[in-house]
Amino acid sequence: MTRAGRLMAGIREDGQGPRRLWAGARWPGRSGDAVAGAASAAAAQVEQPPPIPDPSAGAFFDVDNTLMRGASIYHFARGLAARKMFGPRDLAEMAWKQIYFRVRGAENPDHIDAAREAALAFVAGHKVSDIVALCEEIYDEDMANRIWEGTRELAQRHLEAGQRVWLVTATPVELASIIARRLGFTGALGTVAESVDGEYTGRLVGGLLHGPAKAEAIRALAVREGLDLSRCAAYSDSANDLPMLELVGHPAAVNPDSDLRAQARAQGWPVHDFRSGRKATLIALPAAAGAGAIAGGVAAGMALRRRARG
Repeated sequence: MTRAGRLMAGIREDGQGPRRLWAGARWPGRSGDAVAGAASAAAAQVEQPPPIPDPSAGAFFDVDNTLMRGASIYHFARGLAARKMFGPRDLAEMAWKQIYFRVRGAENPDHIDAAREAALAFVAGHKVSDIVALCEEIYDEDMANRIWEGTRELAQRHLEAGQRVWLVTATPVELASIIARRLGFTGALGTVAESVDGEYTGRLVGGLLHGPAKAEAIRALAVREGLDLSRCAAYSDSANDLPMLELVGHPAAVNPDSDLRAQARAQGWPVHDFRSGRKATLIALPAAAGAGAIAGGVAAGMALRRRARG
């Protein structure tokens, strides 16, 4: 088992048997964003080292609507639905949540965290290895064809220059790491769910990796990996990621929302738009990064709970 796999499964690296991953950890004086960021950086593993190392430079990519059309966790939930793991009523509820957040056009981090915590409560007791296996399967079947080729090419340029490329996303780190590995990227920073002896407890470590928490994760990773953030780049579609974008020396907007587009123009940042007219509105489900995380997380939780009952 790889070191990443051991971390995800909550297994000690000192050979002394299973341990509790993150459970009961105390982080005195640190905010939820700081804890989420620190946990995400600690869980991040190097999947693909660059062939010609440029050790102090790197690039950070948001996932939902930046690298992938729509919300990755939502596509995961759809993959579960295709396997008859929940029914039409649950899909309708999930779709309604997406419509609600798209119409409102705003995110409340407290509401997002509450919804994520509720979703995680359903997966409590399930094995991390089972979830990872489902992520692998569903990515290959339902997500691989949703990658924006233009964004992938941007990432490839960094790799060819010997720079490391990291995903930074509110998506669970297990799924984010699979996406990174499939695309040949260095690794991923994602939301960390607490596990005990390889099973989910139903709690997050610090909270959702969202907004300021992404910047905290990047800071922590930069210290660990020796990155010079003034030489690094960051890419996102959402103004919610301004803390991440403003942290690096080379920020850029990809498929931006109106607020980020305005900010990018004001700051003179590059803008890359790989969408085609109004069609982008239909395929970018949902516009807000947190919306898909909520809807997909709830649906996935319901599916796993029902499978357990069956």
